Amino acid sequence: MNVIDHVRDMAAAGLHSNVRILSILSEELFSPAQKYQMLVYHADAIFHDKEYRNAACKYSMALQQKKVLSKTSKVRTSTGGAASNIQAQSLPSEIEVKYKIAECYTILKLDKDAIAVLDGIPSRQRTPKINMMLANLYRKAGQERSAVTSYKEVLRQCPLALDAIIGLLSLSVKGAEVASMTMDVIQSIPNLDWLSVWVKAYAFIHAGDNQRAINTICSLEKKSLLRDNVDLLVSLADVYFRAGDTKNAILKFEQAQMLDPYLIKGMDVYGYLMAREGHLEDVEVLGGRLFNISDQHAEPWVISGCHSFYSKRYSRALYLGAKAIQLNSNSVQALLLKGAALRNMGRVQEAIIHFREAMRLAPCRLDCYEGLIDCYLASNGIREAMGMANNIYKTLGANAQTLTILATVCLEDPVTQEKAKTLLDKALAQRPDYTKAVVKKAELLSREQKYEEGIALLRNALANQSDCVLHRMLGDFLVAVNDYQEAMDQYSIALSLDPNDQKSLEGMQKMEKEESPTDATVELDGDDMEGSGEDGDLEGSDSEAAQWADQEQWFGMQ
Repeated sequence: MNVIDHVRDMAAAGLHSNVRILSILSEELFSPAQKYQMLVYHADAIFHDKEYRNAACKYSMALQQKKVLSKTSKVRTSTGGAASNIQAQSLPSEIEVKYKIAECYTILKLDKDAIAVLDGIPSRQRTPKINMMLANLYRKAGQERSAVTSYKEVLRQCPLALDAIIGLLSLSVKGAEVASMTMDVIQSIPNLDWLSVWVKAYAFIHAGDNQRAINTICSLEKKSLLRDNVDLLVSLADVYFRAGDTKNAILKFEQAQMLDPYLIKGMDVYGYLMAREGHLEDVEVLGGRLFNISDQHAEPWVISGCHSFYSKRYSRALYLGAKAIQLNSNSVQALLLKGAALRNMGRVQEAIIHFREAMRLAPCRLDCYEGLIDCYLASNGIREAMGMANNIYKTLGANAQTLTILATVCLEDPVTQEKAKTLLDKALAQRPDYTKAVVKKAELLSREQKYEEGIALLRNALANQSDCVLHRMLGDFLVAVNDYQEAMDQYSIALSLDPNDQKSLEGMQKMEKEESPTDATVELDGDDMEGSGEDGDLEGSDSEAAQWADQEQWFGMQ
């Protein structure tokens, strides 16, 4: 055995630090072919140590050495050197080295450089993993036609590459066309008939047809082979979330989590829903558990960020969202978290950039559009908000969610108040339990001082669900009609659901003052003390903002 053989054995055994040391000490001992091999093994060891710039440099040096070797080997071949041909066949693949360089560039977020390297590989020599990486890079760069071509090439070589199927469907390729590419393998393998239904379900998801997606996934889940399948449960939970059905979304996420305690996929959405519902202690526990599983995924950072956001610690939420994006630039939930934090900190234009990127990555997720519309309204851009809302309505159709979004914008302009009322009535006719539509309709009735009608609307909505905002709004309406006792009960229920709901607490305190005028002076003093405490908190939050801003700068985030 020569030195190269030992290096190869150590690399195969995972002794990367040993490879690095030996390759540096003995690099002058090698022939041109051995030097190429050694550079590749050395680069692999550096890659393992996550020194990606250094690894890319070493891989490039290896390719340069391979060019020199190719020139000399051509001369030897022409003179009849059979041994040189055998040696060339045993050398590391040049295509594999190029893939590794592209992998380094992708990790370093140098996507254009990665595409350039992979584009340099002739189409016929591209392996499925090269086509898959190219497809993802093309899609990220907005080169949709090239992405579709690459995904199709992956499926041609590997018909069960389900991530490639999802990639094609996300680029608006028809479900029937995608299914046809898997038909041969479905027919040739027993118990694979579910795959065509699975493709149909994801086609509905990426077309924004949430109800048909839910029905299709539910039909799949009933099959004995796929019952209690964690991936299906997470997909079903996600579609329920997209459809605005928070209760069922949380239920399905919980089922998936019970079946797989180490589940990470989809837990960022679950954490967000739990935080939005006011279950901050549970969110904190969930985030801690996921950090113990892995801190190299975006999800635990997003969950902790949601906890901070709903605790009104926006600067910390901003930092955690930025960290999540650093780990996964395609994390829609991380982009939404950072966008919401920026918006609430008054940095609306920066927030708009993040919501637009989230919208590009998930064009069928309405919460991306809602975040963008909120930013437009916050900056008095009613015309832009109206244009966006109308576009959603036309693109995704007249469902309860799109009708409510359009109504929300119409409520901002006195001229379109009546149109808002009509839109909300249509939304509630489709889904009487849709919380956002109920809230907006209640706001409209409050403006018109139609308190009895508002009370009836809220009671009807609360008959089948319990929601903090709805209980609090019912409390406000009951105060308006002087039903103080039941109003107090409703505020108490709201606070039991979300102890951090400031508006319910304020409503309750206001009623207590009105009922006890003799104690008003004492309570006012207490309020003043609390107010001074809040000022202190605000000062603290400024210093905290500076601290987390420094952290963000340290990580090179924008």
